[in-house]
Amino acid sequence: MKTVTGVIRKGEKFYIGECVEIDVITQGKTIDETIKNLKEAIALYFQDDRAEIFQLPDEPPITFSVDVNQYATR
Repeated sequence: MKTVTGVIRKGEKFYIGECVEIDVITQGKTIDETIKNLKEAIALYFQDDRAEIFQLPDEPPITFSVDVNQYATR
């Protein structure tokens, strides 16, 4: 199965959604709207160049968060 990873973060006014593996970014007023918009943007991205799908890894990446406060100097 070919997959891409979507990441959503809170912006100043909107949620921002982007893909890790491909150059796709979008926004929405809610998380649900951002997910919907991101899925639509991904579909449009691959609409013109289906061959690029086959360059995606078979396994999704492992994602995690790191709290950087412990590394910040004060």
